[in-house]
Amino acid sequence: MIYSFGTFTFESGSLELSREGRPVRLEPQPARALALLLSRPGEVVTREELRAAIWGEHTHVDYDRGLAYCLAQVRTALGDTADNPRFVQTLPKRGFRFLAPVAAMSNGTPSAPIPPVTPATPVVPVPSAPVPSASGRWRARGPWLTAVAAAIVAALIWVRADVPPRQTLVAVSVFDNETGDPGLDRFVTGLSDLVVSRLTDVAPTQVAVIGNAAALRQPRAIRNLKTLATAVSADYILIGQLQRQGAGLRFILHFIRLRDEVHLSARRLERERFDVAGLDAEVVQEAERVVRAHVVGSAAP
Repeated sequence: MIYSFGTFTFESGSLELSREGRPVRLEPQPARALALLLSRPGEVVTREELRAAIWGEHTHVDYDRGLAYCLAQVRTALGDTADNPRFVQTLPKRGFRFLAPVAAMSNGTPSAPIPPVTPATPVVPVPSAPVPSASGRWRARGPWLTAVAAAIVAALIWVRADVPPRQTLVAVSVFDNETGDPGLDRFVTGLSDLVVSRLTDVAPTQVAVIGNAAALRQPRAIRNLKTLATAVSADYILIGQLQRQGAGLRFILHFIRLRDEVHLSARRLERERFDVAGLDAEVVQEAERVVRAHVVGSAAP
């Protein structure tokens, strides 16, 4: 579906936003929020509906902070403001509403959904009446036993095929501000949530992400990898540290396999000045790279 509003167009299939024919950068999760709002212009879309559309049911993040980030990104892309909205209105304790008129145009006829294939129930023949002799009884039961065995094998194969593969669980611990500047606390905490949001899009069928468990929000001084592995049942963990480096900054992103506490990656991102501008994009990109390299690209954790 293609939605037109003001000088903007939005394609719901590809989640692409453009203004007067020029693409406008919008991350996938804010784009999903915009898609839901555009599909119901003038209606109240609840926070719960937006959460389901953005993350689904199996992603664990700080929803309030993540939702605030997504709506802020939508407003930035549209040149909108929360105080004087032209497009996205916040309704306290209710949700959000898209204010501008929206024209929707189908960009193709969707194909009919294919119903799930239900495996056929194996047909087990009814055994014939046994004959008086012992050898005759075994001869009569032979085909029946063969059919039962075949049915059991078929059922086991079907059950095995129906069980989805286990997702690899990646935990994201709240990142640490070790600069001594409390003004950077919000940036560092928000950065860990941003990484959670991005990783949920990497490979949803293979990777599950958790970032809001109480054990992951503890200060680094009392964090213990063995305790974390038990508390969140994760396979890997991302840990981040923002530190001073002379007159500048460095951010260290650790990627650790929890079963043996092996560091698979420890990347330093350095800044010559005490300035975090653009650092969030580099950290998110590096987090995605290590997960793709060590989780998506590997057969097992």
